[in-house]
Amino acid sequence: MAYVTQMQLIERFLAKGAAAAMTLEQFIKAMIDEWDNSKELELMLTGQRYYEGEPDILKRIRKVIGEGGELEEVKNLANNKLVHNFVRKLVNQKVGYLLSLPFSIQTNNEDYLEELNKFFDKAFMRSFQNLGKEAINKGKSWLHVYYNEDGELSFKQIPSEEIIPLWKDAAHTELDAVIRIYQLDGFNGTEKTTITKVEYWDRNGVKRYILIEGELVPDVEAGEESSHFMGVVNGEERGYNWEKVPFVCFKYNHEEIPLIKFVKSLVDDYDKHKSDNSNNLEDLPNGIYVLKNYDGQDLGEFRRNLSLYRAVKVTDEGGVDTLTVDADIEAYKHHLETTRKDIFEFGGGVDTQTERFGTERSGVALKFLYADLDMDANMIESEFQASLEQLRWFIDQHIYNTTGKDYSEENVDFIFNRDIIINENDVIMNAKNSVGVISKETIVSNHPWVTNVQDELERIEEERQEEFNSYFNAFGPVTGDNNGEE
Repeated sequence: MAYVTQMQLIERFLAKGAAAAMTLEQFIKAMIDEWDNSKELELMLTGQRYYEGEPDILKRIRKVIGEGGELEEVKNLANNKLVHNFVRKLVNQKVGYLLSLPFSIQTNNEDYLEELNKFFDKAFMRSFQNLGKEAINKGKSWLHVYYNEDGELSFKQIPSEEIIPLWKDAAHTELDAVIRIYQLDGFNGTEKTTITKVEYWDRNGVKRYILIEGELVPDVEAGEESSHFMGVVNGEERGYNWEKVPFVCFKYNHEEIPLIKFVKSLVDDYDKHKSDNSNNLEDLPNGIYVLKNYDGQDLGEFRRNLSLYRAVKVTDEGGVDTLTVDADIEAYKHHLETTRKDIFEFGGGVDTQTERFGTERSGVALKFLYADLDMDANMIESEFQASLEQLRWFIDQHIYNTTGKDYSEENVDFIFNRDIIINENDVIMNAKNSVGVISKETIVSNHPWVTNVQDELERIEEERQEEFNSYFNAFGPVTGDNNGEE
């Protein structure tokens, strides 16, 4: 069965709805309604919520079996809600491992490299980490390409839950259009209100709307319709459009599935059992009481007298006995240890509390310890490199439009520098043994002390030249028997 693009679906909807006067606005509204109720959006919001330390355990209500066998809420028992933010640890671990160090740009054209470094500066590298964090939490993140007020090519991250992509292909590599929906605080007279804005971006420009009572109304204040950006030619300001939709998607994985889907049930189970154990420690020291001829009205009064006066009244041969409930500590500990191990295994991380961490010192052992994290990082790196290539297309177009220089055919490699605990002696020895086998640039790029490959290569060349000059000045030109030539 042939794949049908979302843009083709739009055209079909509009064609079928022509007789009923179906409009693009009606289709956009239908897409928004579908998005608001989608599992994808729910997962995005859940991933962000867990990263911010708001898991489901915080919604937990302590219940017991009441009359008729129905569960009912109780408030006289402990209801501890212990949060273990594994999601934040896993996300930060991946971002810190793969994106904490600036990536390196390699190309044979030095002028082009200088141009690229103007865009991929420190500010971009900081935003790049946030893109990675968002992609892991929500499955994908988005970068909007635009010109700022000073006419400079700029990039802005857009929250993933605001973007509804309309893909051109099944692999989700090229966009046909983008629907953006977001909210702003505004005023209706003197009353503060929330305004929902909608933008529809395609290759022909952008259309802007306001969502009012379920209907899309043209946004007159912001401009109903415009080009992607404005430019000045021969003193005249004109609107221009990119040949592509000016949004770039950075994916956590090819399927665009967020991390939370793989670990949520495990994290919830860990929180639940730790919270249950905390409740038991708080409730069970009182034990289970067996009353004989208790001189009171009900069990509530008994608990109150016991907590207030440390005594109860009984009649005749009455008394109070306690039954002790012993918890299976070993089974509890084993379950938690197994659950924790599963969280890091299926979350693709490194458990820093494992006994192996800190004792594995050889390079091979460290690689094995980081295997799951490294495998996950490989997939992220592959997706992000493809996205950087898409972003480079806009940069190349900008350079050509402003300088007339065409770098679109140049080969560029984006090399991610991973921040991994390594055995430096092993790496340095391997680098030394590789001299004459592989290029100097590759050796330098893999040396643990190098942060900027190009700068290091330049320093090596400067030192080599200084040594040559020193030798030349000390011994002078060397002459031979070849007719006195130097």
